[in-house]
Amino acid sequence: MNPEVDLYVSRLKKWPKEVEKLRKIILGCGLSEELKWTAPCYAFDGKNMVVIQAFKEYCGLLFFKGCLLSDTDGILVKTGKNTRVSRQIRFNSVREIVKLESVFKAHIYEAVEVERAGVKVDIEKLDEPEIPAEFRKKLDEHPALKRAFHALTPGRQRAYIFYFGQPKLAKTREGRVRKYIKQILNRKGLNEM
Repeated sequence: MNPEVDLYVSRLKKWPKEVEKLRKIILGCGLSEELKWTAPCYAFDGKNMVVIQAFKEYCGLLFFKGCLLSDTDGILVKTGKNTRVSRQIRFNSVREIVKLESVFKAHIYEAVEVERAGVKVDIEKLDEPEIPAEFRKKLDEHPALKRAFHALTPGRQRAYIFYFGQPKLAKTREGRVRKYIKQILNRKGLNEM
């Protein structure tokens, strides 16, 4: 048990019993423990497998390559509509954790086997979001903008595409695109200053 994680658990105002229960079960599966991204993270041979998350509404167990896991029990969920690779199991009590222990332990062992087999997530095969027409028009009109946009990391590109495509009104989408042209030309992500 990692002392940094001990300290993390001792400071939790919500879900400390649930986090501690998950922690003991995960460590029993032979994974190593670290504190990463301010949360308990568990790895196999240096590869991140799962992280415990304590949120306001629930305690979660996030599998980094969750999209590759079989989910015959239907307990793995996407954390958001734009989530592509990770999957999460959510808990609201120690009782739920105990009830689902064998199921999520099977997911942990499967995640280890996926890693041992060297299976990679083929991001290209995952659905790519469609570029909103208003942004596509700007990219076609401004070659420098197009080059700058395609020089961004795929994650930054997706963030812009999702943000530009959210509003229902074309006028609002156009306004968002105009507002971020300079930031894209400076090769910065949506939330970078």
